[in-house]
Order: sequence, then structure tokens, then C-alpha cells
Amino acid sequence: MTDPKEPLIRDLVAWVAAAPRPYAEVMESWRTSCPRLTVWEDAVERGLLACTTRDGALWVEATPAGRAGFSPAAPP
Repeated sequence: MTDPKEPLIRDLVAWVAAAPRPYAEVMESWRTSCPRLTVWEDAVERGLLACTTRDGALWVEATPAGRAGFSPAAPP
């Protein structure tokens, strides 16, 4: 059985892979109050997204694995 969060993880990683995003924007856009929807946590734990610091601000970027496996050009 497929993980029901998988499409959400793909969407999040593809969105970030299109352009790095400020951490606050990612948290605002992908926050959830449901403890069963661990989309952000799962993407980071799988090594698909990472936080970096630019000019003193925290940014979220897709890792090479995230870009390779979850970019819009990747097959479904």
C-alpha cells in the first residue's frame, strides 16, 4: 500500500526545487495541525530538502536527491 502522504511530499519537494524558499514561507505554506501529516519532516528525514543560511536568513532548498527524484521533470 502506498503512503497517502507521498503526493504531498512530491508537491512540497517540487515546489522548493523550482526555487529555494525562505524557511518562514515554507512553514507558513506547509504547516499542519495534524500530527499524522508529517510532510515536512518526512521530506527532510529522507534527505530531499535541507536548510541553509543566506545573508543571515534561513532558506529551504531541494537537495540533489530531491531535485533528481522529485523535480517536475522526473517521471511519476
